[in-house]
Amino acid sequence: MDIVIRPVTAGERAELGEITAQAYLGDGLLDFGESDAYLGELRDVAKRAAAAEVLVAVADGALLGGVTFVPGPGPMADLAEPGEAEIRMLAVSPAHRGRGAGEALVRACADRARALGRTRMVLSTQRTMHSAHRVYERLGFTRNPARDWNPLPELDDIMLIVYELTL
Repeated sequence: MDIVIRPVTAGERAELGEITAQAYLGDGLLDFGESDAYLGELRDVAKRAAAAEVLVAVADGALLGGVTFVPGPGPMADLAEPGEAEIRMLAVSPAHRGRGAGEALVRACADRARALGRTRMVLSTQRTMHSAHRVYERLGFTRNPARDWNPLPELDDIMLIVYELTL
C-alpha cells in the first residue's frame, strides 16, 4: 500500500475532523469525553487550514489520517518559537493504524520544516500516547521536560509533554 501525503481538500475537511475527534475520543485522550471543549477544535479542520497547513495521508482512495503543520509562531502554535515549526493534532483512524501513516505524516512535516529553514520541530503530547511517543523517538525526537506545559492551568492534573527534533 502506497501512502500519499498531501494537503487536505475542502471536501475532506469534515471527514478528517471526525477521524481526529474519534481517534482522541476512542483513545481516551479527552478528559471530559463528548463534552470536552477541545472536541470542537479537533473537528474544525477549516479553522486549522486557514491558519496552518493541514496534511492528510491517503492510500487506495481512503483517508487514513492527518496532521496540522504549523510553520512557526502564530495563531495555531502552542509552542513554536522563531526558527521552529510545530505539529499538532496528529491522528490516524483506528481502522488504518499500523500501516505507517502516522510516521509518514510526521516525516512530511519535518521535510516541510527543513524546506522552510527551520532549525527545530516541536510538539506536545499526552503522557499516555505511548504509540505516538515510539514514532517520535524512532524519528529522532527527544523529550524536553523544561518545555512541558499545562493547557488548562486551572486543572492541576493536565500536563502535556514536549518532544523536539533538531533539523
